[in-house]
Amino acid sequence: MSGRRTDVLDIRELIRLARAGESNREMARLLDCGRNTVDKYRRWAEQHQLLGGDLPSPDEVARLLQQARPAASGWPGPVSSVEPHRAFVVDQRARGVEIATIYRRLGEDHRYTGTYGSVLRFVHALEPATPDITLRIERPPGEEAQVDFGYAGLMLDGEGHARRAWGFVMTLSYSRHQYDEFVFDQRVETWLRLHQHAFEYFGGVPRKIVLDNLKAGIVKACFEDPQVQRAYRECAEHYGFLIAPCRPRQPQEKGKVESGVHYVQRSFLAGREPAALTDNNTAVRHWVEHTAGLRDHGTMHWQPLVQFQQVEQAALRPLPATAYVLATWKQVKLHRDCYVHFERAYYSAPFRYVGQTLWVRGDATRVRLFADHVLLATHPRATAPGQRFTNLDHLLLAHAEALTLTPERCRDDAARIGMATLEVVTRLLDERPLDRLRSVRSLLRLAETFTPARLERACARALRFEAVAYPDIKRILHSGLDQAETPLVVAAELPPPRFARPAHELLASLGGA
Repeated sequence: MSGRRTDVLDIRELIRLARAGESNREMARLLDCGRNTVDKYRRWAEQHQLLGGDLPSPDEVARLLQQARPAASGWPGPVSSVEPHRAFVVDQRARGVEIATIYRRLGEDHRYTGTYGSVLRFVHALEPATPDITLRIERPPGEEAQVDFGYAGLMLDGEGHARRAWGFVMTLSYSRHQYDEFVFDQRVETWLRLHQHAFEYFGGVPRKIVLDNLKAGIVKACFEDPQVQRAYRECAEHYGFLIAPCRPRQPQEKGKVESGVHYVQRSFLAGREPAALTDNNTAVRHWVEHTAGLRDHGTMHWQPLVQFQQVEQAALRPLPATAYVLATWKQVKLHRDCYVHFERAYYSAPFRYVGQTLWVRGDATRVRLFADHVLLATHPRATAPGQRFTNLDHLLLAHAEALTLTPERCRDDAARIGMATLEVVTRLLDERPLDRLRSVRSLLRLAETFTPARLERACARALRFEAVAYPDIKRILHSGLDQAETPLVVAAELPPPRFARPAHELLASLGGA
C-alpha cells in the first residue's frame, strides 16, 4: 500500500493478518505499506473489536470506515489543517467563491498557515465530483453520419512545398464505415466539395449529418438556434439531409467520428514522412477499404466495410438526379463607389444600397447580389483577380456618363444635335496638345439647359465668328444672341480719293506708253 490509497480490502486483509498473530513488520511487508500505517489500522480495529470473533465482511468494514469521524481519537487518518475553518469554507463555497480566493482569505482573515493544496483537498472532500456518465446511442442503418476535420501534419503541394494539411472524415454511425480525404484548407467551398465526394463514395446520403460548430458549417455556435451557413443549407436542401450541430463545447456528441479521426491519425498517419497530398489521398482510400474497413471494430465487433455493403448502403437515400452546383455565400459591404469586393474581383450594385451589407452568392459561372432575399444584380463570375463588372444602371447618372465618356460618343451625341455642333465638337477634340474632352462634355450638356436647337444655332454663330471655345458658346446662349438675326455688314460708298485719276485716263496712259 506504499504510495497508494488504502482500500477496504487492504484493511480487511490487515485485520485477518493481525488476527492470525502476524507482527506489524511482517504485515507491512506483505501489504507493501509502512509500519506506521499498519499500527494505526491495528489500533482502529482494536477500538471497534474487530480482532476477535468472526472476520468482518468488506461491507461491514466499509460501513465502519464511513461512520468514523476524522476527529475521532481512534481514527488512523490525519486531520486536515483546514478542519477548524470548516464553517467558513462551507459558507464561502455556498456563495460561489473560488478555492484560490478562499485560501487567500483564510490567510488574511484567519491567520491560516497551511498550503493551498490542503485547502484544495479539503474542498474536494466536501464536494465529491459527480461521475462523468455517458449515454451511448446507436443509430439504425442510413440514419446518421458524423463529420469532422483533424490535423494531418505536413503534406506536399503540387510545387513540392510542405504545407499544413487537415483530414476530413465522414463516419456512418451504424456501420462505422468512413470516408477520408486530406485538404490544405477548411474553407466553405472545400467543406461542401468534401461532402459531395463522400456522398458519391458511399453511393447515397444519410438522413442526418452531425457536425461540430466549425465555421464552415455553423456561423453561430448556438444549440437552440444555430445560424447555418447559407451555402451549407443549400447543400443540405439539394441532397436532402438534415443538419444536426453539436451543442457548443460538447464534442462527445459526435464521438463516432472523433474516434474515426483519431484512428486515422494513429494508424494511417503515424510515422509517415511528408508526402504529396494527392498520393496520401490515394493511399488512404486503399487503407480504408483494406485495413480500416476490414478490421474487427472495437465497439461493434464487425467489419465496417462489410456491414456497410451488406446492410447500410441499401438504407441510404439515393443521390439526386441533378449534379450539385457548388456555391459560396458571403456577406459584403457595398462601398461608396457602388462595388462589392468578392473573391478578389469587383461587382456593381445599385447606388441606393451604398453602405449596406449585402449577400453575395457565387457559383462557377455567376455572381448574384441580394439585399436580404431580394435579387439586386447578376454578373458573370470573374476569371482573373481584379476584374470589374459594371451595370451602368447601378451608378448615378453623372458617374455613368463619366465612365462611358469617349471622343466617339461625344461625336455621336453632337451629330444628333446638328452639323454645326458636330463641327465645333470635332474642332475641340482635334485641338492639340490640350485634351478638350471635359470641355466637350460641358458643351453638350448645354443642350439639356437650353434645348438642342438653341445649342445648334449658338454653334453656328460661333463658327461664323471663329469663336468655338466653350465659354464663348455658353456666353452666346446666356445673352440670347443665338436667337437674334446676324446683320450683314454692307460697305458704304466713299468719295473717290483726292488726286485720283479716272480709270479711262489711266488705261489710256498705259496704252499710249
